[in-house]
Amino acid sequence: MGPSKGASLQIFVAIFILALASPLTFASDPSPLQDFCVAINDPKGSVFVNGKFCKDTKLAKADDFYFSGLHIRKTTSNTFGSIVTPLNVAQMPGLHTLGISMVRIEYASNGSLNPPHTHPRASEILVVLEGILHIGFVTSNPDNRLIYKVLYPGDVFVFPVDLIHFQYNIGNVEKNTYAVAFAGLSSENPWVITIANAVFGSNPSINADILAKAFNLDRKMVKNLQSKF
Repeated sequence: MGPSKGASLQIFVAIFILALASPLTFASDPSPLQDFCVAINDPKGSVFVNGKFCKDTKLAKADDFYFSGLHIRKTTSNTFGSIVTPLNVAQMPGLHTLGISMVRIEYASNGSLNPPHTHPRASEILVVLEGILHIGFVTSNPDNRLIYKVLYPGDVFVFPVDLIHFQYNIGNVEKNTYAVAFAGLSSENPWVITIANAVFGSNPSINADILAKAFNLDRKMVKNLQSKF
């Protein structure tokens, strides 16, 4: 004889509660239980919420929820020819507990790249304002399938949480085409792991024999790559 209707309901409720309790069910930062929490560094007389101290809500002002400067073009004189300007809780304390942030990404010219990276705590939605970008992300093991697209101004694309993704400027070579995009992220502090930097530029360095075996490379090649990061 199978379990009674009441027992079956109890089992279902127990499984449902366990599922809600699992960290794997969260796709973004935990939801706040108050209107807002302006992050401050002073613990005196403050409430500690989600890892930061909160300003007294009666002292909150418009500037806590305001930022200006994402219209300013930045210098892109680096190896990749791109620059990311973040707007997260570090730049706007009013973002704390809201589970959102954004970035401006600039690509100096044709061939400039925002290299393969991941955001451990956030999905990302990107919109192109200027230029033409070849973008994509790679699915997890065992498929490791590349999903990619060419984006033009006004186009939007989503990168799922924690998957390796990139953007590459493929604008007109002769015109040395500049590109810019904005992206929203589902965390107040999504963080970023740039794959090549993490693997070949760790401190201290990962044993070259380990990387040589993992990437099927000659040990000298691994040492050469490590020297570049």
